[in-house]
Amino acid sequence: MTAWTIRDFHSQDVEGILSLWQSLRENDVEPVYDLSEVLASCEKDHAVVAVQGEQIVGAAVGRAAHDQGWIVFLATLPAFRGRGIGTLLLSAVENRMAAHGLNKLSALMPETETRVEAFTNRGFVIKKNLRYFERHIPVQRAELGALEDLGGRILPRDLWDRVAGMSAEKELLERRLVMPLAESELAEEFGVVPPRAVVLFGPPGTGKTTFAKAIASRLEWPFVEVFPSRLAGEPGGLAGALRQTFLEIAELEHAVVFIDEVEEIASQRSGEPPSPMQGVTNELLKIIPAFRDQPGRLLVCATNFIRSLDSAFLRHGRFDYVIPIGLPDEQARSAMWNRFIPAQVLEQIDVVTLVAASGGFSPADIEFAARSASQRALEKALFDDVAPASGAPAVPRGPVTADYLETIAETKATVSDAVAADFLEDIAALART
Repeated sequence: MTAWTIRDFHSQDVEGILSLWQSLRENDVEPVYDLSEVLASCEKDHAVVAVQGEQIVGAAVGRAAHDQGWIVFLATLPAFRGRGIGTLLLSAVENRMAAHGLNKLSALMPETETRVEAFTNRGFVIKKNLRYFERHIPVQRAELGALEDLGGRILPRDLWDRVAGMSAEKELLERRLVMPLAESELAEEFGVVPPRAVVLFGPPGTGKTTFAKAIASRLEWPFVEVFPSRLAGEPGGLAGALRQTFLEIAELEHAVVFIDEVEEIASQRSGEPPSPMQGVTNELLKIIPAFRDQPGRLLVCATNFIRSLDSAFLRHGRFDYVIPIGLPDEQARSAMWNRFIPAQVLEQIDVVTLVAASGGFSPADIEFAARSASQRALEKALFDDVAPASGAPAVPRGPVTADYLETIAETKATVSDAVAADFLEDIAALART
């Protein structure tokens, strides 16, 4: 039998690495690092292979940063185990990393891997009582430049949890949008096609933008907001700039794309001769089907005036759901007041009275009234504060119920009764949930 030799990894060895990877999985050993990570380290870091003739029979892959090194992958084909190949592969890859001046070389092994002699032979010591934590980062390094050019960003991971109240809307969005996208393989097993586009409609200030951002946060996908008003000044005009923007978005692996006040570019087409904006609407109607063909992304359009949207824009096949986002009910208003009232005075505030007094308020109205009450209390403390009487019990400094009731009375509700009534009619006529 021809003797095996150890040499550096060559680009044509990828198929051999894949065979080694598969051999581990066939023996119920799930490698710690993904195949893509192993192959990337083969090309960019340090890798050696054991070769018999033309066959790759073993490989070791290492990665070094500063004085710390990691063994990313070590495997030999089953027929070649027990011959000391693993030990020599470890020695060879360690020699390749020596120039980094390593102080420590570590390796993570699956619990199901029982063949650890190669590591112990090289002086590795098994560490007890350690736990391995892992989290996948949603955006790859290569995507960051494209995301920055688009003005997109990664949002904080807790936005979904910070949406106060609106539990009915949150549950609907969780079931219809988030879960099929987050659990796409399971959804496919049940015959569910993950959504690609959705319209959120409702009166101003009800939280449509907040929900769009919260969905991106919940999915851990980049959030890209498209601003038609900014694109209008591009040399190719709004239609051309819109087309180019979506071509650039296609370069991202995942994205939640948000267009607010979409009625500005998708209003009813009418009139002779056609208005310049009709060309923009036509372009958007072409963009959406192409966007839908790309997995791992979601288009969220928001509008305060759904009646003004072009009828072709809302038809089945373009948008999976048309979801109403209305005014908060009592439970939601209570959650919002509890969020906006400072914690140190919350127990002294009659939240039930505030909930009753703020009926018909949007989330934006409630936040404005709460902030105004805090400002009012601060000004009183700075300019009108009177020292408490001797012996009087100490009370927390901050707004009181009267401050909130005063600001509620002074806050004009964003949504009038007429707009609220129209919204209910729009739900009956246009909503698809």
